[in-house]
Amino acid sequence: MRAMPLTLVLVRDGMGTQGSTELFQIQLPAAPAERPRSRPGKKLVRRTGRDYSQALRHTFQFMFLALNAYIGASFYHWVRSIETGRRIAGAARPAGVEGWLPIAGLMNLRYLLVTGHVPGIHPAAMFLILVFLGISFLFRKAFCSWLCPVGTVSEYLWRTGRKLFGRNFALPRWLDIPLRGLKYLLLGFFIWAITSMSADAIAGFMRSPYGLVADVKMLNFFRHLGETAAIVLTILGIASVLVQNFWCRYLCPYGALLGLASVFSPTRVQRDSSACIDCGKCAAACPASLPVDKLLSIKSAECTACLECLAACPARDALWAGPVGLRSKPRLPEWALAAGMALLFLGIIGYAKVTGHWNGDIPAQVYADIVPHADQASHPMPGDAAPER
Repeated sequence: MRAMPLTLVLVRDGMGTQGSTELFQIQLPAAPAERPRSRPGKKLVRRTGRDYSQALRHTFQFMFLALNAYIGASFYHWVRSIETGRRIAGAARPAGVEGWLPIAGLMNLRYLLVTGHVPGIHPAAMFLILVFLGISFLFRKAFCSWLCPVGTVSEYLWRTGRKLFGRNFALPRWLDIPLRGLKYLLLGFFIWAITSMSADAIAGFMRSPYGLVADVKMLNFFRHLGETAAIVLTILGIASVLVQNFWCRYLCPYGALLGLASVFSPTRVQRDSSACIDCGKCAAACPASLPVDKLLSIKSAECTACLECLAACPARDALWAGPVGLRSKPRLPEWALAAGMALLFLGIIGYAKVTGHWNGDIPAQVYADIVPHADQASHPMPGDAAPER
């Protein structure tokens, strides 16, 4: 602040003498300069209408979780009917259980690309992974937040943790970013192993006792849970309560694969900076901790199209999900996203069933021979004799 000089004139009148004049200068502080006005806050134009995205998403989660529970119960009854030798009413192997065999699905997909033939062992695994890849390409990684049973359980675990502790805990950035790379390392290992196999090697693996009963071995893992496995699952459960989507964020290679497919998706969450009021509610609501309020388009492979950011945004036309590269704002309503996923899911599975490729070609007698001894089936190793086809 610059001082302003002030001159005072003092006149003294002496008695009987000539008056004298003295000059004094004192420094007074200058008046404060006018501060520049801050940028006026953006006017909030509130959204009209109710947001149904989360109600619809939770409905899809419940339906798909119930479907998987039904498939799991049916598969368990089928396995028990073979193990006990007693016929259980309605016991039949549901091909949908192969959705839990993503590695088999990738192997069969490579076999299809190399040979042009649909594999006869666990073909449903391949069609289901095609469904989920298609969903990821068209609608981002929506499978993880709308359909995946593990993702659903994980979401309700961290929501439970938030109710218990009033918050979820976040790992420091220097640890969070490297840990996010773990799922891509796991995916890279599986991709390397599968792409290094020839079509004959894949067929041999699938027709080995281990390949034939991979689904039964998966069931037995949970039925005969060992101490080490129980400890690991408990640790993952506790971590999922404390940290949002711990398994999905750091360890799931399936999610990593779908995330890479979603990078090429024409659909993205987009932000209009002129309508945005910079409240930050979208970023706070994002389960993947993405800076939605700082970006104009969400390109990250971590985006699961859960639409929680859109549900939290109070400003009209500030956030929307839709195709990129267009001047207008063609919104993708939540019902359209849900309908698109349902049509893709039912369409590809319907095609597989109509063409006779949904169920495998394993004879019932083969299952009767190997299912009771599934735990003894060992993983094929390089150099093992190929099984007869």
